[in-house]
Amino acid sequence: MSRLALALAALPLAACARGTARAPAASATYEVDAIRYGTLARFPAAALVAGADTGRRLDIALMVWLARAPGRVVLMDAGFYRDKFVSRWKPADYVRPSDALARLGVRPEDVTDIVVSHVHWDHLDGADLFPRARIWIQRAESETYVDAQGRAKANAIDSADAAMLHRLNAAGRVRLVPGDSTEIMPGITVFTGGKHTFASQYATVRTAAGPVVLASDNAYLYENLESRRPIAQTLDSLSNLAAQARMLRLAGSVARVVPGHDALVFVRFPQPGGGVARIQ
Repeated sequence: MSRLALALAALPLAACARGTARAPAASATYEVDAIRYGTLARFPAAALVAGADTGRRLDIALMVWLARAPGRVVLMDAGFYRDKFVSRWKPADYVRPSDALARLGVRPEDVTDIVVSHVHWDHLDGADLFPRARIWIQRAESETYVDAQGRAKANAIDSADAAMLHRLNAAGRVRLVPGDSTEIMPGITVFTGGKHTFASQYATVRTAAGPVVLASDNAYLYENLESRRPIAQTLDSLSNLAAQARMLRLAGSVARVVPGHDALVFVRFPQPGGGVARIQ
């Protein structure tokens, strides 16, 4: 094979089209924090854990996850802020996700990237609070739920959020990830298969102590992971269980997998406190 052919063969598939994820060039390590911006009180456990007691209720945390390395301030998910969601769900102790970042001295304009795990309102809606951030979402997720005119194609995505994602894409801020096991930037790799939505993704983040898995809603609670129970809201329970097992392999232990809504995150990682949990 010629040198030119070898060079072309080495080009990442993700770099072949505008708006598609590019492969990273160097390694990086991050500090990772879970940041709580509200609580949904007395949420039904049966909506989180398949087969859970229908009478059981628990308070669940609304959170985003911040990963920081030199030159990068990365959010996993963006929470929500539109009045219709706040009015409907009435979260306790609610602050806008963009304001919650101030606990770590981070301004909305400091955020360089947002990894959107899936299109549900409580994970996507806040993306336009961060004016300089690139948005990373699976191509299949975007194309499944948003049409070419920016309209919602299914109930999984709110119409306002579909229009917002379309606007951000038109502005050149959306990066479409081509699939499973893609390192979208140095030290952060995304994986599919959790099947909370069609192409929901979770991420591994490299830290000095080893990888951390940010599960988002592909595993709602530690209970899903520790009891080997699929999430209640999934398109495919067997795929969800397989994804959770993969998370544990990637992280090395359940202690380094961060579920999407478990208030115990802030008990198991009590420092620095005040609604922030340093994952270490």
